[in-house]
Amino acid sequence: MKRRADVVIIGAGVTGAALAYELARRGIRDVVVLERRFPCSGATGRCGGGIRQQFTTPHNIRLAMESVERYGTLSEELGVDIEFIQGGYLILAETEGEREAQRKAVALQNDLGLPSRLLTPRDAKRILPLLDETTIVSATYCPTDGHANPFRVVEGYLARARERGAVLEKFTEVVDLEVKGGRIVKVRTSRGDVSPGTVVNAAGAWSGEIARMAGVKLPNRPVRHEIAITEPVEPFMEVMVISIHNGIYFSQTAEGQIIGGIGNPGERPGHDTSSSLGFLRRYARELTRYVPALGQLAVLRQWAGLYDVTPDAQPILGPTPGLENFVQANGFSGHGFMIAPAVARHLADYIEKGVLSENLARLSLERFERELHGEAFVVG
Repeated sequence: MKRRADVVIIGAGVTGAALAYELARRGIRDVVVLERRFPCSGATGRCGGGIRQQFTTPHNIRLAMESVERYGTLSEELGVDIEFIQGGYLILAETEGEREAQRKAVALQNDLGLPSRLLTPRDAKRILPLLDETTIVSATYCPTDGHANPFRVVEGYLARARERGAVLEKFTEVVDLEVKGGRIVKVRTSRGDVSPGTVVNAAGAWSGEIARMAGVKLPNRPVRHEIAITEPVEPFMEVMVISIHNGIYFSQTAEGQIIGGIGNPGERPGHDTSSSLGFLRRYARELTRYVPALGQLAVLRQWAGLYDVTPDAQPILGPTPGLENFVQANGFSGHGFMIAPAVARHLADYIEKGVLSENLARLSLERFERELHGEAFVVG
């Protein structure tokens, strides 16, 4: 294993992989990616692959819009079909309060250039004909939202990064960070030590533990979210559906399977990734309430992943106060896959040129000392 590197990235999920590629293609090739297991073994490989821009905070909207633009050209750029489909996102609401929240969100999104719109239940049924429109009072829709295959995205990013000189060290756990003079001077791993120029904490649900090794406290909490996939059926929907009422999300894969999940408001923080019968019951009940025809399908598999949740449901990005070479790239709250291409570009600008973009400045760790304005739609 290399003993020195210009940049050490901790975590080989989509954020770490995208950043390794972005740095390598700019000529910063002395990059080491440390992964305690293997690529996509964390949240990236357990997510539903949705990519939406319909957020309620300007920074998430801008990062998502920038990422969608990048996703549109990524298959050609990486030489890997990432299965990116822009079938749109249909976001459901069931109360008048939720409809008002949607109205405000669409107004902000439109001001930022996103072509989202507020729909009546009948409009929503035109987009998803099998929808029981009597279950909702409104919906929003953005045609440029979509979904992609997380495994293919990470595969492409890492393959091209490694061709340019980046190194991936699998089954290499970070066990400590040695700090001297306001810098991390050693990354200690289960396979030896690395002396870094810059260290990037892209460890997802384990980012809090990594930060503590350097004496840094993050407000992140790991929270389990379960997901399931059915047998395949003939294609009938390209749209990704989510509900701000109960947190469900579901879409149809290229192979015809229905993949989706639903959060549990009572879930306790922790690293539990086991599956539960309670989730399956709740998910099936809500899924078939919206689309009764799906009650005929058999569930083939269910699993769980971890959201790395911050108090305002927005990521922590950029430099760490008091540690000049420690960069945060975590706290995505279930939205990391959606904004990874843009996040990688902004972080690469900072690492390469010292340029701190407005997005990085607004989403820094220091913001928790100020009044927070959080993301309202924390759904897949």
